[in-house]
Amino acid sequence: MNSNKCFTIGLTGGIASGKSAASRIFEELGCAVIDADIIARDVVKPNSKGLAQLVEQFGMAILTKDRHLNRKKLREIVFNNSKKLSQINSILHPLIQSTIIDKVRKVKNSYCIIVIPLLCESSHYDWLDRILVIDVKPEIQMQRLLMRDSITENLAKKMIQSQCPREQRLAIANDVIANEKSLTELSINIGRLNSLYKKL
Repeated sequence: MNSNKCFTIGLTGGIASGKSAASRIFEELGCAVIDADIIARDVVKPNSKGLAQLVEQFGMAILTKDRHLNRKKLREIVFNNSKKLSQINSILHPLIQSTIIDKVRKVKNSYCIIVIPLLCESSHYDWLDRILVIDVKPEIQMQRLLMRDSITENLAKKMIQSQCPREQRLAIANDVIANEKSLTELSINIGRLNSLYKKL
């Protein structure tokens, strides 16, 4: 990262913690928001370098008829196969990271929010200036996940357990917002942090 970059805040949290709601509020306050999930989709678009590398590694079977990435097929290939999952990560993470860095360099604001759901699991973001964790208790996480995705409790548990533990996320945080009440409460807390980040 060059020294002219804006102040960078990595926003993370467990599944169903409210990361999307938080990033929307930051955007409404005029903050630049860069979303790693959106970039992850962009780097595997048809004719992209990322998709070409995945096809080279896993074959044409991972493409749909119209030559888009068949995410369901890719998930089946890596399900319970940590070696293949790490192969995918080694292809996509550098592309995602370099795209994020390019976007950060173009930000005109004094600071930007970078939404990285798996920040806790990654060692690629040690250049971030600060980390904000959107936090909820596991039981609330479970309730929201069941309601949002209409899945079984067993699958919801597996999804939560596949991420790094809550304690580990909190251990890397500079700032924590407990998102267990209303959207209004979340907005108030983000407004306070927005004032702080502008000063930083």
